[in-house]
Amino acid sequence: MNILIVDDEKPARDRLRQIIDDTAGHTVVGEAENGQQAVSMATDKNPDIVLLDIRMPGLSGIETAHHLNTLENPPAIIFTTAYDEHAIEAFEARAVGYVLKPVRRSLLASALDHAVRLAAATLNEIAVRSDIEPRRKHVCARSHGQLKLIPVEDVYFFQADQKYTNVQHRRGRNLIDDSLASLEQEFAADFVRIHRGAVVAVDKIDQLVKTSDGKTRVVLRNYSQDEDKGLIISRRHLSEVRSRIKGG
Repeated sequence: MNILIVDDEKPARDRLRQIIDDTAGHTVVGEAENGQQAVSMATDKNPDIVLLDIRMPGLSGIETAHHLNTLENPPAIIFTTAYDEHAIEAFEARAVGYVLKPVRRSLLASALDHAVRLAAATLNEIAVRSDIEPRRKHVCARSHGQLKLIPVEDVYFFQADQKYTNVQHRRGRNLIDDSLASLEQEFAADFVRIHRGAVVAVDKIDQLVKTSDGKTRVVLRNYSQDEDKGLIISRRHLSEVRSRIKGG
């Protein structure tokens, strides 16, 4: 198996590499010290398994695993973690691979033999049980063969685009695989649905204006007026949008 090691502490990475180097049948193809490096390296190295620290600055191991799941051939995940009773209960209930720090050779070998790919629902449960924010700070798009992380705070709106979702953000536009319904649910605290095909960031809304044909559209801050003419609010969602703009 080709293995990618991800941990923000070098001694922890060194320990894992030493164990794997001494274990027949496995090869370390790279080391990353944070989640963004892990996503980039996984795209290039195509590992079979990722040993992933669950608590890291920036992208947590949970969010990193979400993004790794968007690869065409997502790797199996084994979390490495300091002891946390609730997290361990979640791991064991879901048959999720994990090893406790400091890592023991026999436990790592067993985890490698039983590594699995993790569903989003499983990752969310582990995040909640581990007292980690389950809501992502980035969404992930494929661009020219690479995975591109888009900060959610930079997103103006999500818009349905056939079987994909268009993300309009500060640096442009990308398509992602997430459904509009799942994005609305995950980011409900910061986004509001304006019609069946679009969800808009509340803090990016500057004002609501009437169109010449009597409809109401959203005007966004620091965003081209020509581009937001299609952001028409349906009658069904108008009261909710007005309420959210006023702070509920």
